[in-house]
Amino acid sequence: MEPQHPHAGDPVFDLHVGGKMETVSTVALTGPDELSLAYTPGVARVCEAIAADPPMTQHYTWVPNVVAVVSDGTAVLGLGDIGPAAAMPVMEGKAVLFKQFGGVDAVPICLDTTDVEEIIETVARLAPSFGGINLEDISAPRCFEIEDRLKAMLDIPVFHDDQHGTAVVVLAALKNALRLTGRTAEGTRVVISGAGAAGVAVARILLEAGVEDLAVIDRQGVLNSQRSDLTPVKAALARDTADKFGRSGSLADAMAGADVYIGVSGGSVPEEIVASMAPDAIIFGLANPTPEVHPDLAHKYARVVATGRSDFPNQINNVLAFPGIFRGAFDVHATAITEGMKLAAANALADLVGDDLAADLVIPSPFDPRVPGAVREAVATAARRDGVARR
Repeated sequence: MEPQHPHAGDPVFDLHVGGKMETVSTVALTGPDELSLAYTPGVARVCEAIAADPPMTQHYTWVPNVVAVVSDGTAVLGLGDIGPAAAMPVMEGKAVLFKQFGGVDAVPICLDTTDVEEIIETVARLAPSFGGINLEDISAPRCFEIEDRLKAMLDIPVFHDDQHGTAVVVLAALKNALRLTGRTAEGTRVVISGAGAAGVAVARILLEAGVEDLAVIDRQGVLNSQRSDLTPVKAALARDTADKFGRSGSLADAMAGADVYIGVSGGSVPEEIVASMAPDAIIFGLANPTPEVHPDLAHKYARVVATGRSDFPNQINNVLAFPGIFRGAFDVHATAITEGMKLAAANALADLVGDDLAADLVIPSPFDPRVPGAVREAVATAARRDGVARR
């Protein structure tokens, strides 16, 4: 009899007993004939064919449909640096979501190193076994260099979901919130609280989408070139955001009269700062489990409110993006995931809301069955347009 686990009776722990995944064979092995085809001697013929023509791996292995979900456990959910062993349940969950929502196979890999060079070398050496790399829960600023260098080294999609998945879904929700409140991207004042992986990527995709008046806040205040404490990533972002409109100072300074607040930092925004925003404000408090602005408070001053939680309307959930993005990229054997592909994914998500647009519906549900297909098609089309599709 199997011994009970220490948390028996807790439904969360009960669900995780033995992990959330298994491998399943796609071929029958019921006798010697099938065994000889699937393994020796038959498999040798397939190996020789691939050795003679390496692209044949796209036809005769699972490689083109499998993602490596890679983490070092340094920035896991709202838990922070909990290490590779404790990160595995999250990576397993990510892999399950890839399969459920995108039909993409995924393998969770937690690395026992936080060294940038070691992570890059390890992932590069593993790359021949995968059709794409999903970097997950790697802390900033290391995540920026790791992703950039792997993208330059590899001819398969490399995607840090904490950055770009978040950015895609935020943009989709914001496009509809702006439509609902009668605003344009160019005429909207946006404040992003948090200059880590998600904050930087959200800022970048909003700039791509036409937002011009944008202030990004870290613990020391608005990122601007007057500050001498900025990392290269933050310094570049300062030049492209607050510097253009002379924004500086604290969160309170930036929020006065702002149209949009996007929180990706944690902490709590005092009510008097929330109250200083423009009428018909838009508030996305995305920290989990506690939003930077609780919806009850946000609704006193804002017309549109979104969180990262499933128990409030307008959940900003990355599962709306990453399965369809990889599915679309894989369908055309894309060599990379471009800015155009990310914008296409955001537009596809926003368009699904259509005439149902309302203050409590600016983004589709993760369980809307239209989501994966709409994102997949938009991403595949954009990949062809951007010249990264191989078929």
